[in-house]
Amino acid sequence: MNMALTIKTDCAGIEWQAVADLLRQVGMAYHEPEVHRRAFEASYATVFVYEEAQLLGFGRALSDGEYQGAIYDVAVSPEVQGKGIGKTMVQVLLERLSHSNVILYAALGKEGFYRSLGFRRMKTGMALFTTPQAREKFTTE
Repeated sequence: MNMALTIKTDCAGIEWQAVADLLRQVGMAYHEPEVHRRAFEASYATVFVYEEAQLLGFGRALSDGEYQGAIYDVAVSPEVQGKGIGKTMVQVLLERLSHSNVILYAALGKEGFYRSLGFRRMKTGMALFTTPQAREKFTTE
């Protein structure tokens, strides 16, 4: 990666509209900027990657601080995907979750990326979604 990147692990000064816009751009679930602000600020760990003032990617993690963790909202701008930014962000989050088993949702087609970082498909998993759209997108029954 030949870019001069800045990695930020707190939520100070984040432009939440840019977060919502990038999630929409990559085809992930997105909400009003204020909803993202509250979700990221309530998270156990966050990571934001910039080149100069441009937001290139971000992610967040939840944890009980003892033995369970989950990674959410990992997104990288399409123009810079494949340059190691996603890997760097997940590694930053995994360092904070080193005490934990870690689960995550992988966007369709991105399973190989997470497999390369050591993640494996679970034998079982269940979910209860708040919207029919999410249920249709993520469940098999």
